[in-house]
Amino acid sequence: MMNTLSYELTLAQIKEALLRIRPYVHKTPLQSCRTLSEIAGRNVYLKLENMQKTGSFKLRGAANMIYGLHLQDAERGIICASAGNHAQGVAWAAKARNIPAVVVMPSHAPAAKVKATEAYGAKVFLHGASYDDAYAFARQLQQEENMKFIHAFDDEAVMAGQGTIALEIMAKLFDVDAIVVPVGGGGLLAGIAVAVKEHNPKVKVIGVQAAGAAAMAQSFKQGNITGLSEVQTIADGIAVKHPGELTFHYIRQYVDDIVTVTDEEIQEGMLFLLERGKLTAEGAGAVGVAALLAQKLQMNAKNLAVVVSGGNVDPLLLSRVITGKHRQTTSA
Repeated sequence: MMNTLSYELTLAQIKEALLRIRPYVHKTPLQSCRTLSEIAGRNVYLKLENMQKTGSFKLRGAANMIYGLHLQDAERGIICASAGNHAQGVAWAAKARNIPAVVVMPSHAPAAKVKATEAYGAKVFLHGASYDDAYAFARQLQQEENMKFIHAFDDEAVMAGQGTIALEIMAKLFDVDAIVVPVGGGGLLAGIAVAVKEHNPKVKVIGVQAAGAAAMAQSFKQGNITGLSEVQTIADGIAVKHPGELTFHYIRQYVDDIVTVTDEEIQEGMLFLLERGKLTAEGAGAVGVAALLAQKLQMNAKNLAVVVSGGNVDPLLLSRVITGKHRQTTSA
């Protein structure tokens, strides 16, 4: 949680973020998808952040935050808590700037994400059963070691970095009518929503969240922040018990709707991307496609962009998803 709630994120800051991070991140493809377009009855484009460096959009926010640090903060070293993707983004950007980094991840974090984070040079601690547990422990270490904390979502510099995705979408698809965005703690959705609505308020911004971790969806509908006692979803990248205060502020102000998808629907989204698009997406990255396939998105939009936020899926999990589908097919 932030010490001070400033509510100052603007389109101008997001444009500045794009200039800052451009040398370090990929401008990922915006790819049309004929099969999804036929299913949805509209033109569907996939923004492929699973092809980003480190395998997810999280590098954008981490790079904007870390490359914007004052020297005295950088010299203290940095620390973060993460379900996996933010960890890799922070570790990559810290290594590029030669800053020591410590990352706290939940004990059940996918082994592939842990190994990748360590390979980027960060010191990794595994703690707790959820992101929120890891976050509390990381804050404790921060106080003990006097390090700079890099929040996974509830920070305006991080949100600005994530919002650069919207700038790339709108620059290539100038007549986009709606953008569909995964949501966990809300940093990606908030950043994209600010960029989109300040550029063109007519463009719809829709969040998609896992039904087993729907804290932001519930908060959005109730009009105040609502936490969960537990989360359970295949989409570990968006398994967050408590939405961010800053992110909720911007989401409540700018987002048109948030829908939820079940784990079964998420698996269908993952399999669709793998089978039809030859694309590997983690559960969190596939929720937008899952919502389309499950017909959860009720809107009038001719040109729809769906953010595929990441592809860092545990191979064993992906194998189980594929095997489960195979069993359903052969038993039918």
